[in-house]
Amino acid sequence: MNFDAIRPYSNNELPAALERLSQNKQFLNVLSTVYPLLPKDVLRQRLKSFTSNTEFQKVMIYPFLQYLESNLTKGIELRGLERLAADRQYLYVSNHRDIILDSALLCAKLIENNRDTVEIAIGDNLLIFPWIEDLVRVNKSFIVRRSPGAKQMMESSRMLASYMRYLVNDKGQSGWIAQREGRAKDSNDKTQESLLKMFNLCGDGSYAENLSALHICPLSISYEYDPCDFLKAKEFQQKRDNPDYKKTAHDDLLNMQTGVMGYKGKVVYSIAGEISAEIRSLASVISNRNELVAATARLIDNHIYRNYEIFTVNKIAYDLLLQSEKYAAGYSLMEKLDFEKYLEKQIEKIDLQDKDVDFLRIKLLEMYANPLRNAESVA
Repeated sequence: MNFDAIRPYSNNELPAALERLSQNKQFLNVLSTVYPLLPKDVLRQRLKSFTSNTEFQKVMIYPFLQYLESNLTKGIELRGLERLAADRQYLYVSNHRDIILDSALLCAKLIENNRDTVEIAIGDNLLIFPWIEDLVRVNKSFIVRRSPGAKQMMESSRMLASYMRYLVNDKGQSGWIAQREGRAKDSNDKTQESLLKMFNLCGDGSYAENLSALHICPLSISYEYDPCDFLKAKEFQQKRDNPDYKKTAHDDLLNMQTGVMGYKGKVVYSIAGEISAEIRSLASVISNRNELVAATARLIDNHIYRNYEIFTVNKIAYDLLLQSEKYAAGYSLMEKLDFEKYLEKQIEKIDLQDKDVDFLRIKLLEMYANPLRNAESVA
């Protein structure tokens, strides 16, 4: 297949893409906020100096991610690298919290562990401006065409699945993709069965053979605090009050900016290891295709749930939501009061004319309680 329409730019395509970026005023304004001490002329020259995607990531992107870790987190951990073979590439399938940072911070931690960064699946709905597509394709991202039209959907899905198989088996790169389209705004992470059906289009073998060829590796991402929690709660009320409500491009940009520049507390990435053997085991006892897909989705979910980092705020939210004291031994009264003040502060940020404070508070509590509820389900 010809993957030109979705793949990252190759190194020989970089000069033209970086030249376009260096001449784009909007992008340069964004870059100036990231590197405020560097004049735009210097930024332009630096942009045009890169000769590989990896060099661009390490020199231009990685220092900014270091800044975020130092100033907007309590630290970021990557666990489970010992579960991976050094000579094999993987497709990481993870829960999805932040539009930009889920994959970006993973790449930063891989760089620090002397591992190659991953290629990143990104939905075309986020390519709001032409320069964003240039930027993400320079930054080792491949494009998921969300709405190519009914006739083209199967062809687009087959191309995406084939590209991911080519990525991990022939190109020698690992990849990252979220377990579902869009973020789980209530933090109730569930793998979409349609994603697994798309994976199955990557070959002519059995379901287990096709998915095993992708070397799927579940990845759990845990943020202590979600900077976008109030925006997600707001969207829940907007959808409740208007079933036809749709986010705008401005909403996506605001979520991206808030997620990147907001405080995240502790962040933990935990790698489960490859699950190909478990998929083959499921296929040996489940003959019905739909049941097998559902069982594979549960398998990925369970690995993600087991590897969550459960923070104090998750325990407090659980008890507040369910009006229990099940986890009361795990936090102090002061920590509980501080979290309740945090919720009040986040609700105050929500600019809705008919703000339903009780509803919004429940939605915020669900976001922080659901990881613990899911972890309980596989305990």
